[in-house]
Amino acid sequence: MNYFLKANKNLLTYSLILLFLVPFFGINFFISFLGNILLLLFLIPLFLLIIGVLVLNSFKSKINTCSNCGTISFSSNGTCINCGSDLDIFGKDEINKKPSESTIEVKAEEIK
Repeated sequence: MNYFLKANKNLLTYSLILLFLVPFFGINFFISFLGNILLLLFLIPLFLLIIGVLVLNSFKSKINTCSNCGTISFSSNGTCINCGSDLDIFGKDEINKKPSESTIEVKAEEIK
């Protein structure tokens, strides 16, 4: 028996170290790892949804609709590709307007 302890002293030492350290740090690491994986499983779809909404809003702001024929286009040249009439591009007209031109005057009337 004495020979067995001398020959396997390193094995016994490492076994005792693993017996005490692995349950504490191993379980803590495992719980932390599972928590991070679950967090990523919830955050990645949310992140993709936010990116999708931003891309959709970007496309919506670039869509121009012809007031004459109703053709929808993504071009910013200012003319309709179907009928050739001028498109009302939001950014071009709204930047040059003064705020007083955009204000709507409302008058109150008494109803009898």
